Amino acid sequence: MHTQRIKAIDALLPQTQCTRCGYPDCRAYATAISHEQASYDQCPPGGQAGVQRLAKFLGKPEIPLNTEYGSETPRTAAVIDERRCIGCTLCIQACPVDAIMGSAKRMHTVLTAYCTGCDLCLPPCPIDCIDMIGLNDLAEHGNSAAAQLLNLSTDDIAPVARRRYEVHKSRYVRERDEKALRLNAKSGAVPLKEAISPKLEDLPQSGSGDRKKAVIAAALLRARTRRIESERARRKRAER
Repeated sequence: MHTQRIKAIDALLPQTQCTRCGYPDCRAYATAISHEQASYDQCPPGGQAGVQRLAKFLGKPEIPLNTEYGSETPRTAAVIDERRCIGCTLCIQACPVDAIMGSAKRMHTVLTAYCTGCDLCLPPCPIDCIDMIGLNDLAEHGNSAAAQLLNLSTDDIAPVARRRYEVHKSRYVRERDEKALRLNAKSGAVPLKEAISPKLEDLPQSGSGDRKKAVIAAALLRARTRRIESERARRKRAER
């Protein structure tokens, strides 16, 4: 019952994954709303229209957006000053929807079509070469992706952003586990099974296809771990 309710509330959120509501992502905020642990007026990107949508679904009165969590602003996208970018990759790591492209010590650029305007790339940038620019301004300066976004509603954009976030999150779990696997393969300090066991809450929730892929990836990782453990045991026997 709660799962379907959480999914329905999550579908009403803009999927910016900006954390301004006080929760780590839109799904967590939806869960808190469903369990009445958070109010439905804490999402600045959703604005007053978002509060109205949530109030209608929850059967509650419309209330003003709580400005303690931020004010409603025009939609924006990140823009990197490519002349100043040093290629540190910190913004890439911070982006929840993989909307920034680049590699270490190389110039980075933002894929405007996928940027949710979350602002999370700003704090880690060591040289402040990222600005949040309104989509209207970007469109006026010839950014075709911004112009296209202006013609789309939240209902059009949110599902794409959610899928990209789930892929990002799934990849983070996989890379974290693979790193643990490599470190443990070298040191043997921690049992490999403990190091790579994925937590269910880390796996994608709303897309059954993405969740299935993540589960399969975790199973393959466990199989690889068993092989390494078997090889480690074989070497110890050979050394005796």
